[in-house]
Order: sequence, then structure tokens, then C-alpha cells
Amino acid sequence: MSIIEKAAGKIGTGAPKPSPESSQGEAVRDVSLIEGAVNKQQARSPTPSFVATPVEPMFSDPDAGVLEGNSQVQSINLARLHRMGVVSPDAEKSKIAEEFRIIKRPLIANAFGQGAARVKNGNLIMVTSSLPGEGKSFCAINLAISMAMEMDRTVLLIDADVAKPRVPEYLGIHADKGLLDVLQDKNLKLSDVMIKTDIAKLTVLPAGRTYKRATELLASAAMTRLVEDIGNRYPDRIILFDSPPLLATSESSVLATHMGQIVMVVEAEKTSQDAVREALSHIQSCEVVGMLLNKTTPTPGADYYYGHYGSYGK
Repeated sequence: MSIIEKAAGKIGTGAPKPSPESSQGEAVRDVSLIEGAVNKQQARSPTPSFVATPVEPMFSDPDAGVLEGNSQVQSINLARLHRMGVVSPDAEKSKIAEEFRIIKRPLIANAFGQGAARVKNGNLIMVTSSLPGEGKSFCAINLAISMAMEMDRTVLLIDADVAKPRVPEYLGIHADKGLLDVLQDKNLKLSDVMIKTDIAKLTVLPAGRTYKRATELLASAAMTRLVEDIGNRYPDRIILFDSPPLLATSESSVLATHMGQIVMVVEAEKTSQDAVREALSHIQSCEVVGMLLNKTTPTPGADYYYGHYGSYGK
């Protein structure tokens, strides 16, 4: 039985019916991680028991220099995030916050060698999906905020979905120039387009203005240099990329070649196994791939943890 077939009970077998990306926040009822810390070459030290059914496999601070971005801090409407079901730093303990605490642990452990060998470029994490509407931007933002709440971690959230950027809209911040502008204009610095937020350890890099050759820009040597620079210059920070869906555009496949870890969001009972298989074939270059099952129906009687437990290699 294949890896995907083992998760068939969660993923579903029907033809994919992507819902509008704009509704992903409100539609999410529950999330669970399907193995977020598995390496192709060897299994890591035993994954935490709270990691659910396996399939396989950021940041601003006073000393961060270029990643501090513009001096003006933009405020995030935390009350709005809470209404949308997003993790909010000022909220009381919630189910969604607990779920993303579970999901982030193996990712952080892989990035910084906590209890296991450190993954190469493990602090570069891409969040993607097979198809539009599965909730990847919602999950990327929740992960970013949850990680920024760590005592000793800072987070840079990069909106790399250049075709349909959603991060500024979700957070309620204004963005003009961003990633694509830096790649297009050699005179533009990252510090000119970074947005500091009033979540103390969270900085955002917007997608920027639309360019006809966006795919080529993301595949360019300039993008390679940018990713390597921010990954190597700030190895103790977490850099989260909200990328386009793997089967909708070619940008994600290009971006995946730079990543140390990938989180692929799968919509429960909707995304087909064939779509998941095809999407996984586009990210084989990454050693650590985890799947996050989104929009699941809560198990009766369960508080925070859903699904079956276990782990195994790719």
C-alpha cells in the first residue's frame, strides 16, 4: 500500500473541486499535521506522538539589520484575525493555537537540530498545496504567527504567491513593492520593502507588483542569491514562504529547489489522491516534506488532537 493510500481515509478520493482562495480562512474547521518531520535519507529521531497520520515526507528583531525593513511599524488587526479563526498572540488559549503549536514543533526541531540532526536549510520552509482553495495562505499565516510567539525565534513571512498574493489582505496591512520588485530592480534593497508588524517578532515581505515574467524572476539567479543570502545570513531565524499551488503554476516547483522543508496543505475529503501524488512529484528535490490535513471534521470527543498517530519515511 502506498504512502498516499495509507492516508486515503483523510484525503478523499473524489475529483478535486477547488474553492476560492478568499474563503479559506472562514472555511477551516480544523487542521492536523500528517508527518511534518521525515527525511528521505533516514528517519529522524522518533517524531512526537502528537504528530498525526503520516504521509511522508522568520522575523524581525532590533539587531536584524536589513531584515528590519521600513522604520514604520504597521498594525495588524488582531481582533479581525481572531474572528477569522487565525492564531492571535493576545487571545486566550484556543483550539487553533494548540493545533499550530503541535504542527510547528517538528519544523522548528528540524530547522535548529533540537533532538535530531539539523536539516540543511531547515529554516527555509515553504507552505504550498496541490490546488487553489485548500487553505495554504491561512496555514502559512497561522504558522508564522505561532512561530513568532516562540520566546527565542523571529519570523520572516514571504508572500511568494506572486499570482494571487493574500498575506497583506489577511493581515490587514498595506503593501506596495515587494519580492518581485527586488528581483526586478537591482537598486532596490530588501530593507526598502520589508514590513515590520506590531507582532514583535514577525516581519513580512510582500509579493510586490505583478510582472509578466514572474516565473522567470523566481527561477532567476537573483532569486537563488536572495534565498541563499537570507537563509545563510540569518540562520537562527525562520523564513516561511507562502508559495503558489503546485499544480496551478510552475513557480512552486522552482521555489522548492531552495527549501529545506516543505509543508503541503491538503484539503480533507476533497483533494484527490492523484492530485496529491502529482504535486509531490514536483517537490522531490526537497529532503523533508510534510503534509498538513486541513478543513477536517473534528473527531467526536477529541479536544485538540485528531487522527491516527505514527511516523515513517518517504
